[in-house]
Amino acid sequence: MKVLLFFNMGGGEIMVILLFVLLFFGSKRIPEFARGLGKGIRQFKDAANDIQRDIEDSVKETKKEIDEVKKKLE
Repeated sequence: MKVLLFFNMGGGEIMVILLFVLLFFGSKRIPEFARGLGKGIRQFKDAANDIQRDIEDSVKETKKEIDEVKKKLE
């Protein structure tokens, strides 16, 4: 029975990955690696939020233009 599921991986598979990371990078570089990963994820989320905001602004502007045209036609 898989207790821990993360992208369909069990606990043993995650432990092997963590052991590989520890051996490959060393214990001193793991915090540095985690900070870099965190910054990358934050930048990705910020970019996604910016894109979503741009789309919402564009939709609002388009709706406003449509409403103005409707008023002119009435």
